[in-house]
Amino acid sequence: MGEIRLHNRASYLVDTYADTILRLSYSYLQSTADAEDITQDILLKLLTAHTEFVSQEHEKAWIIRSTINACKDLLKSARYSRVQALDERLELVDETAEFDTAQFDVLAAVESLPSTYRSSIYLRYYEGYSSKEIATLTRQSVTAVDKQISRGRKILKHQLEGEYA
Repeated sequence: MGEIRLHNRASYLVDTYADTILRLSYSYLQSTADAEDITQDILLKLLTAHTEFVSQEHEKAWIIRSTINACKDLLKSARYSRVQALDERLELVDETAEFDTAQFDVLAAVESLPSTYRSSIYLRYYEGYSSKEIATLTRQSVTAVDKQISRGRKILKHQLEGEYA
């Protein structure tokens, strides 16, 4: 009986959070393999933890904070190398999804942003968090988050201006 519950919980976690963890990890690490490793680690940690969450929002915030911490830890580790194969760039886009060229170009532009702007843009526009929530998750001030989003948007506007003006 417990095995069935564990399987159902694992399925729920993968279906609900795997994509978010993968994309957020990729936005930090720019490596599909490392992002997949972080995704597995966070899901396993969540599955084996005996943590009770007050709400689904609390659970999602815990997952995002844990993902950010895991990415930062990996970036600080001695084994981490910033070398990456060219064919890994933007490999994260789900092949089964139907993306038009404009969506792919915007995603490519977001992925090319410096990590400081990329994570704030991701959390705002892909996850729907407010500046205050992002500030809490990333342990920054609301002003810093707003500046990152503003500067990131300016860079995106400049990059995409010629194509979609």
